[in-house]
Amino acid sequence: MTTTTSATNSHHLSPAFPGRAPWGTANKLRAWQQAAMDRYIQTQPRDFLAVATPGAGKTTFALTLASWLLHHHVVQQVTVVAPTEHLKKQWAEAAARIGIKLDPEYSAGPLGREYHGVAVTYAGVGVRPMLHRNRIEQRKTLVILDEIHHAGDSKSWGEACLEAFEPATRRLALTGTPFRSDTNPIPFVTYEEGDDGIRRSSADYTYGYGNALGDGVVRPVIFLSYSGNMRWRTKAGDEIAARLGEPMTKDAVSQAWRTALDPRGDWMPNVLRAADQRLTEVRKSIPDAGALVIASDQEQARAYAKLIREITGHGATLVLSDDSGASQRIDDFSQSQDRWMVAVRMVSEGVDVPRLAVGVYATTISTPLFFAQAVGRFVRSRKRGETASVFLPTVPMLLGFANEMEVERDHVLDKPKKEGEEDPYAESEKEMEEANKEQDEDTGEQEQFSFEALESEAVFDRVLYDGAEFGMQAHAGSEEEQDYLGIPGLLEPDQVQLLLQKRQARQIAHSRKKPDSEADLLEIPAERRPVVTHKELLELRKQLNTLVGAYVHQSGKPHGVIHTELRRVCGGPPSAEATAGQLNERIKKVREWATRMR
Repeated sequence: MTTTTSATNSHHLSPAFPGRAPWGTANKLRAWQQAAMDRYIQTQPRDFLAVATPGAGKTTFALTLASWLLHHHVVQQVTVVAPTEHLKKQWAEAAARIGIKLDPEYSAGPLGREYHGVAVTYAGVGVRPMLHRNRIEQRKTLVILDEIHHAGDSKSWGEACLEAFEPATRRLALTGTPFRSDTNPIPFVTYEEGDDGIRRSSADYTYGYGNALGDGVVRPVIFLSYSGNMRWRTKAGDEIAARLGEPMTKDAVSQAWRTALDPRGDWMPNVLRAADQRLTEVRKSIPDAGALVIASDQEQARAYAKLIREITGHGATLVLSDDSGASQRIDDFSQSQDRWMVAVRMVSEGVDVPRLAVGVYATTISTPLFFAQAVGRFVRSRKRGETASVFLPTVPMLLGFANEMEVERDHVLDKPKKEGEEDPYAESEKEMEEANKEQDEDTGEQEQFSFEALESEAVFDRVLYDGAEFGMQAHAGSEEEQDYLGIPGLLEPDQVQLLLQKRQARQIAHSRKKPDSEADLLEIPAERRPVVTHKELLELRKQLNTLVGAYVHQSGKPHGVIHTELRRVCGGPPSAEATAGQLNERIKKVREWATRMR
């Protein structure tokens, strides 16, 4: 549910709030924060779930509410539970600014008298739930559960949160992304059964990205997607070539994706170069704008930092999760004018670096939750007209997430009965397994394989903005690519859309003037280049198998022999790993053979 309110709600609040509250709360709340406060004060619930898009100001809302509850003696102390050590410290710092003193180093024993509470991590609660339960039983406590979906990360964490915080006087749950990729129930969240029999999380107040965008609270996001040809070697020794973004099996998508992100290929250097050019353009209107690469692991993060130095001549701030100085480095970067930061995961959620305006999604993590949190690092608006730019590999799943930025979802507790229909993120694993079983080829080549990245190239593919797609494919470094990288960094949302339409029209006009011999890329506008889904790919495989089955009766040859002959004539990997183009070639060829035999 989405809630909108007017500024008139403020007169319902206590005279002591916010101006004369002793804890020194924020002097002006955003409309959604005030509306959520108003709803809370009117209903006085024990449990309250607030869903607000990343960058909207959940921390300010929560601490303002904590101040109100302390001031009115509803509670006597506050416990904040955060996902990471860095966030735990950020909460304590934010609380201190409005006069609430939280101890971020608390580990055991009585709390110092100067503190109003503690800031801890979910992992810390998981280790000693009874320690926190004992504290909460002694004094009336407000528990703030930040990014509460983490309480469902493991069964032990969820159980520990239930055990530790069940006696709490009040519990405030916060999240920017209420959905999870699994069906682990989240503690203290209400689930309601719909007409379809599926239980979904029920929020007490929701403030989505679409609303926040309309209010100017968050930046609009321009996604720049890059494809290109990838080549890698399988464990069996086969070399496979595929174009990123072409429909393939889940395994082949994964290998092509990992090949693109390999720092030794050409894809990553070209995308980093493009992102740095975009950052230069953005800094013309946002002088302190920064950029962030989200890497898969520490080895790749170090390699990307080295590439950035080679490309820009300047070093990048490197943030590694097991480094004791990581939090300080994030803080230093946040306060500096430095251009680039490279991090592994830990900056993907909750870390507040408002000047981040350009991002490179260089990880193979493909859950909607992680993607939304990662993009959330770039959307925090400081002044009207700022835009965010995020560079992505052309992977169908990621483009789907990018196109659905404004869709609000609740956490689904039960799997839909028919996978793939009601759950937009359900992978058709069963269908894929069946498709692979149907192949009469040597199954040894279809096992989960390790791989060696051999070669990658980057091609500018498309721009995604506000659910629409723009642009035609262009070589890295081309004038066409520069046209999109040069979009001003300070624009109103409707101006972004208009400018992208003009850029595409200009690109199409320019393309028509070129001789056919120069048209070496797929020169079709992005909105007419749909990314083919796994389901459509499955249909192509089924069609090929049906035609091969019919040809078996005509020719008297076994299935496996025909599939092998098709691979020899048309090229490419086994059907389970073939692209849509390769499958269509084989369909065409087997039809040709069947016609000849009549």
